Amino acid sequence: MGNPPNRYVIGLTGNIATGKSVVRKMLEHLGAYTIDADALAHRAISKGAPGYQPVIATFGNWILDAEGQIDRSKLGDLVFRDAEALANLEAIVHPLVFQAIEILIKRAKQEIIVVEAIKLLESELRERCNSIWVTYAPEKIQIERLMRKRKISREAALDRIHVQGSQEEKTSRAHVVIRNTGSYDNLWSQVTAAWKGVSDSTETLPAVPKKAKSGAYSVQRGRPRDSKTISEIISRLSQNGQKTSEADVMEAFGEKAFLLLQMDDQLVGLAGWQVENLVARTIDLVLEPEHRVSKALEALISEVERTSLDLQCEASLVFPIPELAKQESAWKTMGYERRTPESLGVQAWQDAALESKPPGTVLMFKQLRSDRVLRPI
Repeated sequence: MGNPPNRYVIGLTGNIATGKSVVRKMLEHLGAYTIDADALAHRAISKGAPGYQPVIATFGNWILDAEGQIDRSKLGDLVFRDAEALANLEAIVHPLVFQAIEILIKRAKQEIIVVEAIKLLESELRERCNSIWVTYAPEKIQIERLMRKRKISREAALDRIHVQGSQEEKTSRAHVVIRNTGSYDNLWSQVTAAWKGVSDSTETLPAVPKKAKSGAYSVQRGRPRDSKTISEIISRLSQNGQKTSEADVMEAFGEKAFLLLQMDDQLVGLAGWQVENLVARTIDLVLEPEHRVSKALEALISEVERTSLDLQCEASLVFPIPELAKQESAWKTMGYERRTPESLGVQAWQDAALESKPPGTVLMFKQLRSDRVLRPI
């Protein structure tokens, strides 16, 4: 893989539960194009993908689950106990991942690319990066995060932490070390400061649309400084009445972005969305009751799509409440159709829908690109 001209590639790595993905999302907020190499590795061996048959031919049909998918738990139990088996798997998967990364970098409009990979320093991908960033977290932070997010015991968390290499060895090889102490504000400050070292400006996000005419809708990207306003509208319009605090929104910025719908300088709705594995997922979609109309919905979803296409998304999944899903003419005009996760066909799309769909919502689906990365064979 070679870096195209006018591209600066940041390699991002770190041990489990140190905040790699949060830092990657922050860099995306600041204007970078980001790639999750580990997600691409999983996708490379999904049913129908280029690595699927070679993996089965190498390890046998016993690694398949009842639906014919490769059971990553079974495969992991094998390869992480057998160095030769791991080498065989990496020989299949790594070339596919590198090829996919090369395609994504060449297609990206952004000048700064971030590639997150847990084994970045152990692979040839390291040589293709202009700068290496490593996230670090004290062990007590790693334990707390694993227990809270993965619902595992302290002992299980320690097992996962100690099976990985030394954090100090990784940080010693880094150009930039991001120390994650658990404070979102502190983490954001570190990332912003480091970003200034590779960018002339931290404001490289797509330009905010010009102020709309009176009575017209406009959409702009939310920033961490908007957290209080975002928390208030979500809490007020949430279907289940669940309250969202300013701290909750600040933490959410590590996973998703917010698009704010305005009319005459008044916030009348928002979309909270995230892009993972080339799939856009609009999980939060709220509108003031008097603005639950086609024009408002189209303005908001169109901007979600535009920004998602900038991030090379293959598909857009939107999860509206039933009342918003009833705007059938608006959804049809935008090219969406009501679907079930199982009907989406592509495993990565199905997984995204099953992982992200909030209770009590409807799945609306639209394919954004036909030229998919890691195309099926």
